[in-house]
Amino acid sequence: MNLSFIVPQWPAPGNILAGVTTRKNGVSLGAYASFNLGDHVLDNPLNVAQNRQQLQTLLNLPKEPHWLTQVHGAEAVLLPQEQERTADAALTRTPNTVCVVMTADCLPLLICNKQGTEVAAVHAGWKGLALGVIEAAIIRMRSKPQDLLVWLGPGISQQHFEVGAEVLNTFVGLHAEHKQAFVVADKAGLYRANLYVIARQKLAILGVKDVYGGDFCTYAQEDLFYSHRRDNGVTGRMASLIYFKGAA
Repeated sequence: MNLSFIVPQWPAPGNILAGVTTRKNGVSLGAYASFNLGDHVLDNPLNVAQNRQQLQTLLNLPKEPHWLTQVHGAEAVLLPQEQERTADAALTRTPNTVCVVMTADCLPLLICNKQGTEVAAVHAGWKGLALGVIEAAIIRMRSKPQDLLVWLGPGISQQHFEVGAEVLNTFVGLHAEHKQAFVVADKAGLYRANLYVIARQKLAILGVKDVYGGDFCTYAQEDLFYSHRRDNGVTGRMASLIYFKGAA
């Protein structure tokens, strides 16, 4: 495994390039060491710019990724046609258009169709999951749910994600089976939530059957990943990217 870029283990078509960066091999320092790609944290902007350029070189990207302003919402934008980039999901049916989301505990989802002609990237923390960001992205895609492949990238694991009863109640209010994604925590009144399970449940409800990934923990794997919760909010961001190759 290239420690700078983790490639999904999924049966995507050969023209799909997808994966997620780690914190390895960049130039950022301190809490942001070293491959921070987020320009909205308090990292040196020059270091972030250099890291983003290194990302393009590392992956030989055809164009600069379409960076979003993420707000933990449920907006999905179509690239490159739509210019409003305040969103938490991006999809494209245009070759060589790089969709990207940034995370540091929230769950990234990378999606492609089996024909290799449509892709999407989704940023899904608990708020986005509750608001329906996965549904928003899938609904905007032209592909049938049974023709989609989904990879769940690195997010915080259930062991390290404690939430209050209001979060549990929010999800159970949406769908009763979401209760299966929560267990009682050691601290009174708290629960441990499994973002991976919630995402899989939502995808199943939508009719998406081919789901992969979910094998990492951003909180526990400090050598590879940034974690907003572990690092008390002072940390960098990984990027989850996807595009499909085509004629320039």
